[in-house]
Amino acid sequence: MNELFIGHIKEIVRHPVKSFRGERVQKTKIMDYGLYGDRSHAYADADTGKFLTITQLQEMVQYQARFAGEPSMEQYPDVEVITPEGKVYHWDDEDLIKELEHLSNRTITTREYRPTHVPIGPIAVENILLATDASLEKLEDLWGKDQVDSRRFRPNLILSLNEKIPFVEDDWIGRRMKIGNETEIEFVGHCKRCMIITVDPDHAGRDASLHKTLIKERNNNFGVYASVKRTGDIYAGDEVHLLD
Repeated sequence: MNELFIGHIKEIVRHPVKSFRGERVQKTKIMDYGLYGDRSHAYADADTGKFLTITQLQEMVQYQARFAGEPSMEQYPDVEVITPEGKVYHWDDEDLIKELEHLSNRTITTREYRPTHVPIGPIAVENILLATDASLEKLEDLWGKDQVDSRRFRPNLILSLNEKIPFVEDDWIGRRMKIGNETEIEFVGHCKRCMIITVDPDHAGRDASLHKTLIKERNNNFGVYASVKRTGDIYAGDEVHLLD
């Protein structure tokens, strides 16, 4: 099988709690469902059973979730949440739940999945969401307003491309990519964007102009989804190769 070296993994981001701010890590494992622990914990509306997300509570972007401890296949490490005020809670602490209930005007329940199985739903449409540095830079030019913060798009992987061709990932759909020595993913489709990208990750204010730019210039597409074909460990800085 032919391999084309196209760049490196620039950033690895996992989101231990759905819709909370993710954590950048230097290494992790790609499981059948995606990054280890990605969207493994979530809050839900007790009345509707639907996940609580930034769509319903935009302030969620200001809460930082992180694993505290070594990863295990038997159980996840404890999940800590840092509030916008800097307080640190366990993710299901009663005081934190009350705070979120007050902000959302909802009764909230918690959901936690196993390290070996996070179903599609908490994760989104597919296993892994990927973006490139060239596309982020080009979108900044198209928007012409502020620096584009990658956290708005909640990618799991950001690639640093050897050739800075914006939106080249459009051409990868249907192809496989090798990460490091063993892991393989297959690109399956574009990511259609919603209002979440309009929410500033720092102060939770909304600005619809970025979304309007994407709709106009990119048919509302940014980033590509991939399914996992071969599991394994990945590291920031790993080479990535397109496979024929």
